Amino acid sequence: MKFALLILASFLLLPAFVPAQDTDTDYSRYVSPWKTPWDYEGPQGAQHWSELDPDYAACNKGMEQSPIDIRNARKADLPAIRFEYKSSPLKYVINNAHTIRVNYHDAPGEGNFLVVGDKRYQLTQFHFHHPSEEHIDGKRYEMVLHLMHTAADQEVAGVAVLLKRGHENATIQQVWDHMPDIEAQEEVVGTELDPAGMMPHDTGYFLYTGSLSAPPCTEAVKWFVLKTPVEISAAQIQQFAKLYPRDARPLQPLNGRVVQESQ
Repeated sequence: MKFALLILASFLLLPAFVPAQDTDTDYSRYVSPWKTPWDYEGPQGAQHWSELDPDYAACNKGMEQSPIDIRNARKADLPAIRFEYKSSPLKYVINNAHTIRVNYHDAPGEGNFLVVGDKRYQLTQFHFHHPSEEHIDGKRYEMVLHLMHTAADQEVAGVAVLLKRGHENATIQQVWDHMPDIEAQEEVVGTELDPAGMMPHDTGYFLYTGSLSAPPCTEAVKWFVLKTPVEISAAQIQQFAKLYPRDARPLQPLNGRVVQESQ
């Protein structure tokens, strides 16, 4: 009995448990973001995603999926958005077997931000699709850049930057210069990248509620589709297309959703 009381007392004297911060993760080692393989076509293609893994259920059963064809958007008094992006070391460029991606692991409150009114969303990663997943009045662009952000309340905001054939984009070329041609990641040394170099000057946008456009297709994503495209050269498009001739999910039904357009 005395021994039991001694053990109990020792536990009561221990400090309250505080979950450890994710500061010791080794990002130098590539790990696939998906436990269950999937693809855009074939037996593991988009129409079968929900069958592959229970975690992918929303992909074919959700009612607010992305991407969409933006038509008849409703003009609205939406808040202006701005991008508090800055130059920082480009550490790794990832080929995750579905796209080329760059991750950000900044501490909360640090790094790069999308600012909507008084709400701030921290940049967590960006990646590319060829051709564009989003359509505007039925038109599809050569490519699209998706920049994904998360707010302090865990709301996810995606920004879609449509890419059209034109002049070379120097910032995108910094990524292309290091993209692996197989599923892997390449360490980068001595390169500073500013995501602002991939953004248009005009930040007018379409707004709708959608999802991640790849498994697990999580919904309640706030999508800001910028109305002004950014140029990318034909050679840059071809360089990406050699790896991914088509990494774009088919269009999803609106299911009554309203798309708003900034003034």
